[in-house]
Amino acid sequence: MKRTNYQRLGAFFATLLLVSFSTSSSRAEDRQPIIRFVRNPDPAPEFSLTGLDGKPVTLAGSKGKVILLNFWATWCGPCRAEIPDLVELQNKYKEHLQILGLVVDDDDQDAIKDFADKFGINYPVALATIDIRLQYGGIPALPTSFVLDSEGRIVQKHEGLRDPVLYETEIRALLGLPIGNVKVETFEDTGQIFLKNAERATELPGVDLAKLTAEQKISALHKFNAQTCTCGCTYTLAQCRIYDRNCQISKAATSKIIAAITHPTPSKSTPAKSVHGTSPPKEKEK
Repeated sequence: MKRTNYQRLGAFFATLLLVSFSTSSSRAEDRQPIIRFVRNPDPAPEFSLTGLDGKPVTLAGSKGKVILLNFWATWCGPCRAEIPDLVELQNKYKEHLQILGLVVDDDDQDAIKDFADKFGINYPVALATIDIRLQYGGIPALPTSFVLDSEGRIVQKHEGLRDPVLYETEIRALLGLPIGNVKVETFEDTGQIFLKNAERATELPGVDLAKLTAEQKISALHKFNAQTCTCGCTYTLAQCRIYDRNCQISKAATSKIIAAITHPTPSKSTPAKSVHGTSPPKEKEK
């Protein structure tokens, strides 16, 4: 059946957006779809790879275009499900958009080529090295897509299968094209994009700071960013909570720090001398 996800704009496009990105308002007529971009975004780590077709795959090669950097694998069901939408996006905005597919956990190039041909992938595909994956946060989930503006800065990150209308709306917003009744908000990267920015975070997944005073909260966050998690991730406790909110080791460690701050152990002091039992000084022997 012919796909029509991107053939309708106008009222129908706005309706799709409204359904996909509605806010928590209880009245449907008051809901406004929202997209969010990083305020003062960091540049994306550059890389130089060789594509399946033998051509170089770099960010610099797409300078001036909006880039959708998609980490995926052939065995990943959600990855396969979104590829037709990415193919259609690339075809529709080919003059101003460049999708780059970086394959992880799959090194059989012949199988990847067969897969790309079968799905009609019309954008560069290359194998992502471990170093590149680490530079982009380790890629804990597939698919993971990074949205880059025309200056090569990461303005958004999406993990898992997302509605293709979301990607199109973000792309159109970055290209300065109409996006209907959609509000654009900005947020500060506190580890959502780059884990190194976890030190800016004032809240962390699974960490309850509600009972702390302002001073105690600052102290706790400082400790979270100073101590390394012992789960083997090599990240700080703050970074680990963002990277893997299911990690029980970082969760227990942060809880222990909070408990120590809210219920500090009394320091041992030297017992005071008794006023009544003081013995008079001995006289020197003559």
